[in-house]
Amino acid sequence: MEVHARTGFLSEFTHASGGESRMDDAELSLAAVLVAEATNVGYKPVARPRHWALNRARLSHVEQNYLRAETLRAANARLIDVQADIPLAQLWGGGMVASVDGMRFVVPTQTVYAGHNPRYFGRKRGATWLNAINDQVAGIGATVVPGTQRDSLYQLDVLLNPYHGRRPELVTSDTAGYSDMVFGLYRICGMAYAPRLANLADTRFWRIDPAADYGPANDLARHRIRLGRISPYWPEMLRIAGSLVTGTVRAYDLIRALGRDGNPTPLGQAFAEYGRIAKTQHLLAVADPDDDTYQHSLNAQLNTTESRHRLARKLCFGHRGELRQSYQEGMEDQLGALGLVLNAVVLWNTTYLGAAVEQLRAQGYPVADADAARLSPLIDTHLNVHGAYTFFLPQLAGLRPLREPDRAERDEK
Repeated sequence: MEVHARTGFLSEFTHASGGESRMDDAELSLAAVLVAEATNVGYKPVARPRHWALNRARLSHVEQNYLRAETLRAANARLIDVQADIPLAQLWGGGMVASVDGMRFVVPTQTVYAGHNPRYFGRKRGATWLNAINDQVAGIGATVVPGTQRDSLYQLDVLLNPYHGRRPELVTSDTAGYSDMVFGLYRICGMAYAPRLANLADTRFWRIDPAADYGPANDLARHRIRLGRISPYWPEMLRIAGSLVTGTVRAYDLIRALGRDGNPTPLGQAFAEYGRIAKTQHLLAVADPDDDTYQHSLNAQLNTTESRHRLARKLCFGHRGELRQSYQEGMEDQLGALGLVLNAVVLWNTTYLGAAVEQLRAQGYPVADADAARLSPLIDTHLNVHGAYTFFLPQLAGLRPLREPDRAERDEK
């Protein structure tokens, strides 16, 4: 409710009929439904029979008529906009770098939208919540994948249709989403793809000109990119890019059609050859012996995704964190509520972390931007401001000067 007071994001939930809501305290009912769905506890803990805005019938009506994909998308967009305007979030990044990863959920009910995978679900079935997070720690898109199919079949759809209008320029993921064809599809759609590769030593580097002299790197790139496989299909590749960006064609269907179960079509081979250019540039940046900034930034973004998933596990604690929905739409609505609540938590934490930093600076403490940038909004216990200012004397009247503790005091601490 406090986040709504700051952003008004609950006003984006409109009635399915298209008319204006005539309910009093509609925001309170919406907040209760979002909490019930995100925490996976159901209505019982949040319902109040004697409170007309929180009785079970009212909450059920709100869920059926207000909670849907388009309203969740609009509410998320408002939170993402507000998050981007916070000075502390701007220290983390400009919102143009994103990572995509999947979070696994056990689905104990009988449904065709869950699949087997002993590694993640044991003897049960499950589904994957594939979501994208930008470098300002805001969730910008998500989808539900039956079972544990390859992320590369779905992640491009998530990034081409984000909650927010701005698409990222650089996208990173783990090894599961990697293929030469995916590199080409990202590049032609205007995004740089930078996955974390597990076996870098066994990865091929490519060159266009076999006679080019790359000095010490000559022996590194022994494989040649055949431009003759790209140029005949270039007009068709551009049309496909336009269809992907405008949402006319799903990347999931396109990759499956171009791949043919591991045997690419000539058009798929053209995308793979084109993607090897971007792939080699990515590998050279990762393997740069003089500058590891690129690799560290990718790892930091992927660590942010993992931290967000840990927070999501703590929020979605009811029913042992299992999804009890039988239909994909129900799964998407529940996990969409979880993503929205996560964005609200991140915004709340970012707001107060930023306020703490500004208060320290107002009191004369030298809080550097580099130190503030290490703070994380993905916390669930307390605000942990790293660093100590024991030897700094604030130039404020009425404050006793700080002295260096002697050896005995340090040992006692």
